[in-house]
Amino acid sequence: MSRYVAFLRAINVGGHVVKMADLRKHFEAIGLTKVETFIASGNVIFDTPAKPDRALEEQLEAQLKKRLGYDVDTFVRSIPELRAIADCAPFKPSEFDLAAARIHVGFLNSAPPAAVIRRLNALRTDTEGIRVRGREFYWIITVPFGESALAGGPLDRALGVSTTLRNINTVRRLVAKYGGDD
Repeated sequence: MSRYVAFLRAINVGGHVVKMADLRKHFEAIGLTKVETFIASGNVIFDTPAKPDRALEEQLEAQLKKRLGYDVDTFVRSIPELRAIADCAPFKPSEFDLAAARIHVGFLNSAPPAAVIRRLNALRTDTEGIRVRGREFYWIITVPFGESALAGGPLDRALGVSTTLRNINTVRRLVAKYGGDD
């Protein structure tokens, strides 16, 4: 058995309140084991003998839509993948004030094409930037979120696909808690 983390979009935001106990039951209903949740923002840890792929993500999305009544985009990563994400340092101190920055990880279902990467790179400002690494992008913000030039519309339009964001510290906490079980 291998351990994985599913990152869910639209859990406990925008009026979509989901109890973590219910969320665990929805995952167990499709045969996943050792299901746990980590903070109430849609991080679900589970074991499965099969290597997850897009088919599992789609199965989870269908199960969650059936049970919750709305679309929940799902992005699954292995513990080794999360470790690599947590260890990635995509921004240099010469580019941004890293001490004042917040870094968010955007999870995608597949690596974006070159045209999308160019659009994301074009969004760079003096206070924000984006780097794409495989199926993730890293978004650095050195201003309060409410002052972000990229939050919401510009970032979503540049991506053109669904994503969910987590603060890099959340990813690091997941690795610290579950990193020995892969």
